[in-house]
Amino acid sequence: MILIYVLLGIATSLTHAKPDSYAAWAANSAIARGQGNGLSNGVPLVAYDDGEFQWALRLLYERDGNESYLDYIMTGANNIVFDNGTVHGSYDVTDYVLDPLRTGPTFLYLYNITGEPKWKTAVDIFRGQLDSHPRTAQGQFWHKLIYPNQGWLDGIYMGEVFYAQYTHDLQPSNTTAWDDITSQFQLMFQNTIQNATAPNNTHLMYHGYDYSHVAVWASPDRGHSPEVWDRALGWYMMALADVLDIIPTSHPGYAVLLHILQTLTPHVRDAADRLSGVWWLVITQPGRAGNYFESSGSAMFVYALLKAVRLGHVQDPDGSIVGTAKKAYGYMVRNWVVSNADGTMSWNNTVVVGSLNLAGDFDYYTSQPIDINDLKGLAAFVLASIEYEKL
Repeated sequence: MILIYVLLGIATSLTHAKPDSYAAWAANSAIARGQGNGLSNGVPLVAYDDGEFQWALRLLYERDGNESYLDYIMTGANNIVFDNGTVHGSYDVTDYVLDPLRTGPTFLYLYNITGEPKWKTAVDIFRGQLDSHPRTAQGQFWHKLIYPNQGWLDGIYMGEVFYAQYTHDLQPSNTTAWDDITSQFQLMFQNTIQNATAPNNTHLMYHGYDYSHVAVWASPDRGHSPEVWDRALGWYMMALADVLDIIPTSHPGYAVLLHILQTLTPHVRDAADRLSGVWWLVITQPGRAGNYFESSGSAMFVYALLKAVRLGHVQDPDGSIVGTAKKAYGYMVRNWVVSNADGTMSWNNTVVVGSLNLAGDFDYYTSQPIDINDLKGLAAFVLASIEYEKL
């Protein structure tokens, strides 16, 4: 028996057969659960994974023309921005945290399509944070005020996608800003890339670094953390893929970011598990007892790899990059997509958190809980599915 369920005006097959679009199914399922709407248990909250999800919804809206996606984006943004443009939902500029800025591209998008002054006020507040945000002596934004002199890969996705989009939309000739955006990527790469003599060398990037070398995990070599964590690298790879769409090709920073993406991509491909096709939580310790295949980082890599090849940023003459992404995607839908009786789908095996506030070692990462329908992973799956469905 075939059941037809109408969600947000879209007729979707609810059988266990392959859906027409995993991207739409995942997005519609998250919306049905009230995820990514600027609220946490009914209370306004500025959350970076909401911004990640809204980015995916925008792409779906532009692909499918479904106004319900735009309406949901608008509702979520209105939940955290007052009519006068003040950002609330626990946001405080003086906390100096990069994470909230990931919702900034949503405000920019709404300003571009509505012209409402409140959205311009909101993005100016976020942009103002960057003007006074603390930095290392080299110029890297601190990830958070409470972590002095620490740069984390996560922060590049949280801060620089907004910084680039703001500059593109409102200050396109601001070469100082483009230089700074480039420097953020470059400093992170230089301070966290594994060197040739590193143990368990994957030629990829550690989770973060402490420029002051005082964190318990800071190595003598540049103060980097001990392990390559999949989601941190996933954030950085997605940021590269997205900002290369935004930064002017005529600016020198475009070539810098392109070189970093081209350097990392074959090593991300090679780090995929040969049997399953997906990536380990701790990429530097493949197969070690306690390690496991993690879904959010894997989805992020699929998105970044496919987008990089599709846009011609990375050449794939033997098809191995796209082939790796396709194999990983197949594992993802077979193992992490759960079909629910109500017609929605769930997304499994996303680690809840990964931080550098403790030891930052293998035991720390593998001790963190996993969750079902964690939006950080589910939104990444929507993004990966959008790219996969372009093939």
